[in-house]
Amino acid sequence: MTASPSIQRSENPVLFWGCFLALVTTAFGFIARMFLIDTWAKEFDLDPARSGALTGMGIWPFAVSIIGFSLLIDRIGYKISMIIAFLGHIIWAIMGVSAYFVSKGGDTHTAFQLLYWGSLILALGNGTVEAFINPVIATMFSREKTKWLNILHAGWPGGLVVAGMVTIFIDDVPWGVKVGLIAIPAVIYFVMLITCQFPVQERVSSGVSYKDMLSEFGVLGAIIVGFLITLQLIEFFSGGGALGWEVKGVFIAIGVAIVVGFGVYTQSPGRILMFVMVLIMMPLATTEIGTDGWITDIMKPIAEANNFHSGWVLVYTSVIMMVLRFFAGPIVHHLKPLPLLAVSAALAIIGLYTLSFTTGLMIFAAATLYGFGKTFFWPTMLGVVSEQTPKGGAVTLNAISGIGMLAVGVLGFPYIGTLQADKAIHALANDKKTKDSLPALVKDGKLTVVEDRSIYEIISYTVISDKKLKAEIDKLPEAQRAAMKKHIDDTIDHSKQGALANMAIFPIIMLVGYLILIVYFQSRGGYEQVHLEAEVPPPVPDERPFGA
Repeated sequence: MTASPSIQRSENPVLFWGCFLALVTTAFGFIARMFLIDTWAKEFDLDPARSGALTGMGIWPFAVSIIGFSLLIDRIGYKISMIIAFLGHIIWAIMGVSAYFVSKGGDTHTAFQLLYWGSLILALGNGTVEAFINPVIATMFSREKTKWLNILHAGWPGGLVVAGMVTIFIDDVPWGVKVGLIAIPAVIYFVMLITCQFPVQERVSSGVSYKDMLSEFGVLGAIIVGFLITLQLIEFFSGGGALGWEVKGVFIAIGVAIVVGFGVYTQSPGRILMFVMVLIMMPLATTEIGTDGWITDIMKPIAEANNFHSGWVLVYTSVIMMVLRFFAGPIVHHLKPLPLLAVSAALAIIGLYTLSFTTGLMIFAAATLYGFGKTFFWPTMLGVVSEQTPKGGAVTLNAISGIGMLAVGVLGFPYIGTLQADKAIHALANDKKTKDSLPALVKDGKLTVVEDRSIYEIISYTVISDKKLKAEIDKLPEAQRAAMKKHIDDTIDHSKQGALANMAIFPIIMLVGYLILIVYFQSRGGYEQVHLEAEVPPPVPDERPFGA
């Protein structure tokens, strides 16, 4: 497409900052739940599977919401979407606080149900936020999309920093207070945005049809969505158990229907570039969101040994992300989007590998590399998609985020869990004190107290059986049992850190993908943003929210 004057822009800086604060609010919900999962597991006697289900409930509906709203948002309007997001945040705050008081009243079953279904509503609200803020900012700053999407997405780590620090400092207050904090930024962004006039999206004002928008995503993208949604439905309705093939068949049929429906309507395979970006987004989301979700638990033994809260590691890397994203303009200008992503992937590889063995306060040095690496991943990917597939409008821009969240919820979090299980088995099988005290625990170099598990009955893995392990410990004299159990627990906890080295495979895959894309664009004369022809005359240049 030929370059054209800028598409319609909003001159209201309140609109930008309102969108920014809406993203901050989503981070409030995310980090509060991550910090409280262990608390809830103890209070509601949750096994690891139920804890994982509660964690996932706050993740995967985000993807459903952002993808679903992307198909409708240009018709129902950005303001309506904002109101729906606000209601999601407020309802979660009410349900979460209510769960606390119900639990203290002795009804833990109802309290857990309030948390579980409230997490669903929170995740849907969070997805709706991204569904409207991304296309709004891409339209406001249609000539500098990558720069301003990076600045916008400083709101995510900014929210992690503020909410994380507050949660750490009020660690001893009732958890109902921590859950209810989300209402504060939610009310503020609602007041800021309710009177704002939202811009007409770039794709709409350029006259690109709805069918052409979906065609940019096409059947190839729909295949990924259909596959991930099928897996998520199987996991959600299995409740940790097994489903019959007749039930699985229904979910598979839903996935196939998504693909066939897209194919019949668009009659387009979609842009190959978009498909490649979607494939890269899956390990990217696991690298960023998956690691952030596990890092507090993984670093807990080191943090306790050095007398600091393990949440500080996440807060520290989030500070790095927030600051660097605010200064993304010059960095993007000098490096360009794809080389920036390649450098970021290389730093993330080094950072994750270093975090896997660093001890003491030096973990913050390793975390610095990881923090620098993950900073530009998410918003720069959005920028590239928006710059290269502007005809895709809200669908391509938001679908890539939705697929990322689906991938980390459906595949990323479970896979990271299996990595930790493997490390625990290896550590216990090679621990001298354990082998000397419990010789039956290890036979031919292999741990005997294990059992096989599977994810979706597709991915097989092995975990330590608590029941079998306890039976072996109970064979010891009673005076030795407590000490041995603590030693084994400590060995397992410290082994989790090693899983970070295996997780470096995700940015390695990303780096290969970025290098291929760099070579591709160089063969076409270099990376250039694609612009749409505007159907309306451009207004005078907008007032930027802050310096250009």
